[in-house]
Amino acid sequence: MALHSRRAKRWFDRISNSRHMLWFLGTLSFLETIIIPVPIEVILIPLMAADKARSWILASVVLSGCLLASLLGYGIGMVLFQSVGNWFIDTMNMQDSYDSFQTFFENYGFIAILTLGILPIPFQVAMVTAGLSGYPIYLFVLATLISRGIRYFGLAWLVNHFGSRVEDMWQRHALRTSLIGGAIVLVFSLAMQALAGMVM
Repeated sequence: MALHSRRAKRWFDRISNSRHMLWFLGTLSFLETIIIPVPIEVILIPLMAADKARSWILASVVLSGCLLASLLGYGIGMVLFQSVGNWFIDTMNMQDSYDSFQTFFENYGFIAILTLGILPIPFQVAMVTAGLSGYPIYLFVLATLISRGIRYFGLAWLVNHFGSRVEDMWQRHALRTSLIGGAIVLVFSLAMQALAGMVM
């Protein structure tokens, strides 16, 4: 949602100045991670640009909301996959993504979660798969924090350096940047894994 209309600008001004803004943003991040197919960046970038000094706090709030939602998804996969998990995957139309990610996850685990957290692919797939497989929750949390931390704190850094221009940059280059970032993380992680295997 670009801030091109007066109504949109007034709405963002009200949100930005509201004492409930952090709760609103954290809740929105939670819902975006679980069910809403609209990227949180659409709202996050203008809010960061409106007050650069607060951008790091906003990134922390969004990351917290994402982490809580990820733990819920992990729990669904671990405890309720046969009922809620299958329904969730079917409802979100993620069966193909889920099937593809399962093979990737079985081979690479941590690296798979880390990569999926950066790529423009529904993160719900990683949450449910990790919970279903019984993947160690501390490693799941770590991968989530690293990947989504790169995403949100990277935006805060960009806003602090480029201001409101980041919104246009994100709209034009978000997909390409996510793919390149995901590829870099994947290659680096695989290289480290191979190096660790040689040393061990």
